Amino acid sequence: MTYTKPWISYAEQIDQLIARGMVVVDRARALDCLERIGYYRLSGYWFAFRERSGKLVLLGEHGRKPKKLKVETMALEPFKPGATFQNAVDLYVFDKRLRLLVMDALERIEIALRVDISHTLGKLDPFAYLNPALFHVDFANKLDRDSGLSRHHEWLGKHAQLIGRSKEEFVRHNKSKYGLPLAIWVACEVWDFGTMSTLFGGMRDTEQDTIAGQYGVSNGRIFATWLRSLNYLRNVCAHHSRLWNRNIVEQPRLPAASEIPWVKPFEPNDHARARCFMLLRITHHLMQSINPRSSWSERMKAHLLTFPDVAHLGLNLAGMGAPTDWEAQW
Repeated sequence: MTYTKPWISYAEQIDQLIARGMVVVDRARALDCLERIGYYRLSGYWFAFRERSGKLVLLGEHGRKPKKLKVETMALEPFKPGATFQNAVDLYVFDKRLRLLVMDALERIEIALRVDISHTLGKLDPFAYLNPALFHVDFANKLDRDSGLSRHHEWLGKHAQLIGRSKEEFVRHNKSKYGLPLAIWVACEVWDFGTMSTLFGGMRDTEQDTIAGQYGVSNGRIFATWLRSLNYLRNVCAHHSRLWNRNIVEQPRLPAASEIPWVKPFEPNDHARARCFMLLRITHHLMQSINPRSSWSERMKAHLLTFPDVAHLGLNLAGMGAPTDWEAQW
């Protein structure tokens, strides 16, 4: 398709919103927000304010099950009654603070897991990350059909890039004094969350289970999906993307509720499993092990309770996947 939407001024952007039914109480402040934040970024927050059209769609048969009707909705240009520009700004500010809190916790989780991985593998070999025999066979030996490389090879390439471009004094010192490769407890300090979580995902079951067990998760393969999901969460936050009602692409697996009781409300709820609250709950779970004296959990709970008053638009914490009794369970 040819893109035909024209450039319009900030004042015209406000006029367009008003024409579609949005209430703009303070025009000067709205102009200031558009100039600082941008129409397109804010539109991700007021998208939920738009009216919806519903149509019935006939689903095909699955085995012996009869055909079913499903209502599909499409966002229309007009806004729901009572939608205000300030509602969108309030959601934007709430989301910004949410991301900052998440990043605070993920920094601690990333550093703690680096230590766990380097300590566990380093006991086997100071340069364990180079030895494919110390990793799961699929990670070490299974070759990609297109590249001809194993995931271990690909990981080593990324790792070498991180070492090569690092300006850290400890890297320079170790290169100068001992040469390459760097011992794993040194090298781990240049890993980002993705590099760390990928290596954990490639570890053998025994080592995975050992580390996961420190966090109350008996199955290391489940724990590996937690780290992949948290890496996704970290990327969303680091790139300042909208989080509060985002569909989570990298969804984690959950242990049985008999092992970790807080997962119970998420087990039968596809919507909750696809929203960010479950990742916040995983973050909370890990923080209780990493730093139980931290005020992070209380600060996150307090922030969630400041969710903007947009109930008139059908929006609440349930849209983030929060169970009805989340506060008591937190």
